[in-house]
Amino acid sequence: MAISTHNFGALQREAYEANLALNDAGLVVSTFGNASVLDRLAGVFAIKPSGVPYASLKTEDMVLVDLDMKVVSGALRPSSDTNTHAVLYRDFDRIESVCHTHSTYAVAWAQALRSIPVYGTTHADHLTLPVPCTPLMSDARIAGDYEIETGREIVAFFSQNGLSPAEVEMVLVGGHGPFTWGKSGTRAVYNSVILEEIARMAALTEQINPDAAPIKDSLIQKHWTRKHGEKAYYGQE
Repeated sequence: MAISTHNFGALQREAYEANLALNDAGLVVSTFGNASVLDRLAGVFAIKPSGVPYASLKTEDMVLVDLDMKVVSGALRPSSDTNTHAVLYRDFDRIESVCHTHSTYAVAWAQALRSIPVYGTTHADHLTLPVPCTPLMSDARIAGDYEIETGREIVAFFSQNGLSPAEVEMVLVGGHGPFTWGKSGTRAVYNSVILEEIARMAALTEQINPDAAPIKDSLIQKHWTRKHGEKAYYGQE
């Protein structure tokens, strides 16, 4: 399938900028990690090429892939996580960008197979629930099409636990690391930054007080609603 790229320059540019932003935020190591941005109307997303150093990336390097996981344009091989992104786009039908990083603290929680409790108001400003962590994938899924199965694991976990991807825009994949998403590349990157900060704060909280408990629900709800509720008053109109 061949698709002219002349209509997708802006899409490639947004994906390129999202990938650079992940690197600038210190959330990626070496060539690890990736960001993609979707044109949902066209059913095409742009994603970082596999194994290419961030310092040498160019806008035109972003590979265009359709939601059937087929490369439609690009001289380079797309990220090894491309099929995970495609599954998330297909099943979470309101998202338009996905990021995956190997950021230190978020990965540490994923390796510990622990969801991140709501220990404070920074977390509550962004999420009223713990940051979820999926269990380790089954041997059958690992032996299958691993990247597709990673996406399916996330989707199944959200479905089984009644989680909305519109409300919970981040997840830790057990033993692997974080994925975030949003309505734009900027939003998905922001969620990756916030997730890493929440993970770092929570780890330090447990070091200082191993018996720390999540904050009470009234404080969680206050911080969430003042920023996101009908009568939100955080920020400028």
